[in-house]
Amino acid sequence: MPTTVLIIAGLAALAILILTYGLASRGGRDVVQQRLEQLVVQPKSLEEMELQQPLAERVLRPIVQRLSRMASRGDSGGLIARADAKLEKAGYPGGLRGADWMGVKLLSTILVGVGVGLLMLATGRVQLALLFGVAGAGLGYMLPEFWLGGKAKKRSFAMVLQLPDALDLLTISVEAGLGFDAALAKVVEKMEGPLVNEFRQALAEIRMGRTRRDALRDVVTRADAQPIANFIGAIIQAEQLGVPIAKVLQIQSQQLRIERRQRAEELAAKAPVKMLFPMVGCIFPTIFIVILGPAIITVISGPGI
Repeated sequence: MPTTVLIIAGLAALAILILTYGLASRGGRDVVQQRLEQLVVQPKSLEEMELQQPLAERVLRPIVQRLSRMASRGDSGGLIARADAKLEKAGYPGGLRGADWMGVKLLSTILVGVGVGLLMLATGRVQLALLFGVAGAGLGYMLPEFWLGGKAKKRSFAMVLQLPDALDLLTISVEAGLGFDAALAKVVEKMEGPLVNEFRQALAEIRMGRTRRDALRDVVTRADAQPIANFIGAIIQAEQLGVPIAKVLQIQSQQLRIERRQRAEELAAKAPVKMLFPMVGCIFPTIFIVILGPAIITVISGPGI
């Protein structure tokens, strides 16, 4: 073997040995230093903070704000006030207000109208593209209203479901010697949910000097649910007539338990009817295929099989 090859091989082996020794002898990082680096929050630039936000905040929110300013300038019939009232019943989803909601509706109108128009324009029919574009714009204007109505109904139903538990805790607190406001503060402290959020807002308004009657009536308006209206109406009437609130709360608690049982029985009675549609659409066709499939194949194939 040539001497040059032996020298190259020896140098390569020596380099690998030195590299391995260097990597093995390198001391590990201090554990305390690692923990300090984890705890120290590095300052972020404005660009990094903007990139960490969701796409809707970075792209859609500025467009909605511009459209909302346009809608605010053209509002003459109180549309923004009515939209804000609807958003209040839905719990202000996404932190939207009346003007922002009008911007959302305008954006949905433009996107759906242009999208449907371009889709029909791809078929080569210009007149149909214009017609369907206008129809799509109308649909885009109404879609956010359907979504907002669904959010308001879900929130109202969640408040109705939470009312019995909140009323039980309120009754126990009043019977333990607390006043109504202190008992309401205890409910706000121990529970979470849309109804508790409304109670929290009412309690804050009472502490700011507003009368309890007006604060609770606003809860009825925002909740938009008959059981909550009955409960708060009984509380207001008891305050006006001087009836002990503990007795009223006991009666309301019993009534709500009865209504909850009746609601559960009603849903149980509707279950067979609701199960009928998936059974007819999914299960019965499969059964027909399994039972009648071989017979149909035999009839089609003829007697030669």
